[in-house]
Amino acid sequence: MIGPMSTAYRVYVLAILVVVYTFNFIDRVIVGILAEPIKRDLGLTDTQLGLMSGTAFALFYTVLGIPVARLADRRSRTWIMTAALALWSGFTALCGQAASFVQLLAARIGVGVGEAGGVAPAFALVSDYFPPQQRARALAVFSFGIPIGSGLGTLLGGLVASAVDWRIAFLSVGIAGLALTPIFRLTVREPVRGGYDGPVVTGPQTSFGDVLRVLARKPSFFLLAFAASSSSIVGYGLLFWTPSFFIRSHGLTLAQTAWLVGIGTLVFGIVGIWLGGWLGDRLGTRRKAAYGIVPGILIAAIAPFLAIGVLAPSLLAAFLMFSVPMTLGASWTGPTYSALQHLVAPQMRATASAIFLFIINLVGIGGGTLFVGALSDFLAPRFGIDALRYAILVASSFYLLSGALFWLASGRLDREWHRPTAAAPRG
Repeated sequence: MIGPMSTAYRVYVLAILVVVYTFNFIDRVIVGILAEPIKRDLGLTDTQLGLMSGTAFALFYTVLGIPVARLADRRSRTWIMTAALALWSGFTALCGQAASFVQLLAARIGVGVGEAGGVAPAFALVSDYFPPQQRARALAVFSFGIPIGSGLGTLLGGLVASAVDWRIAFLSVGIAGLALTPIFRLTVREPVRGGYDGPVVTGPQTSFGDVLRVLARKPSFFLLAFAASSSSIVGYGLLFWTPSFFIRSHGLTLAQTAWLVGIGTLVFGIVGIWLGGWLGDRLGTRRKAAYGIVPGILIAAIAPFLAIGVLAPSLLAAFLMFSVPMTLGASWTGPTYSALQHLVAPQMRATASAIFLFIINLVGIGGGTLFVGALSDFLAPRFGIDALRYAILVASSFYLLSGALFWLASGRLDREWHRPTAAAPRG
């Protein structure tokens, strides 16, 4: 455990956590840009692609996330993240060796098992490296891993698959993640839990039941979770299916799609996440409700632009409209994750984060990719190659539901905020 630390070191830790989260998302979303060659080589349906990349991955990722987070609330979070990074990177490399749907499904399950230990412990680490008034921005910066990883996964995966083979794309990013593992372990130290949250009260460790009882008294937690889940249904669906949409409905090549979607996701996504985190910190210091209002407005605003984008006849119009969901799709992460860290005591943060991630990822990753894929197969007899276009259009309505749930959560945040009590005097 370390106590006070320099600003430079805190910035370094945040930077390397962003890099780890980037690899988390590269390995998670690279299958999206590779979906068309995988579908062709292995003879898969859209439903199988959605099941393999979404539901099967999410089931193990979310279920194992809770026991791993319980361990992280008691043991070294840096060691847990080291093991997780090595595990998911190794299974990503194995995805390139798959010769059938079952083999690829098993490898993707392995990726999900590894990634179960990569996010909730990181949330808790960021919260112990940065004081409360900086957390929304720090967690927003950490969340840069989402657009960077999604963009690079799409760009590099598509370019490597176009130049060589989709199997080499999996192998390359898996090996790169394994190379990062010892660097992370040797340079990131374990901070004091709750060091920036007032006097640290020592005592018996909290149980899983204790965390559930605290959360049961805070409806804002579940409203935020289901708001994020509704957004993630479309968000993860778009992460996987946007490349296929531009290939099928606008006739782009794999390499052209990699450049268009990869760079767009990377650049626009960073802007949106920073915007959400900046607004959350700026407005949330005066009014806690802002941590729900800000993402609610930003997410609801996506729906009309996405609807216009999927129906646009020209590539330019479609891309311009898609730039809005690329920008705002993850804007909820900074303010929402910051609010989450403030709803519970420091010793409960990793577990509460894992429960939150369990809900949003089981619904978002598990449901979004499969929902869009199955709906595309269902609509294919009527709409043919444009079936995916209308499947995405239907899914866009979940952004409106998400905005409404964020708005409902905002009204409860101030009274459900965790306020530390002073440590009992000694002697």
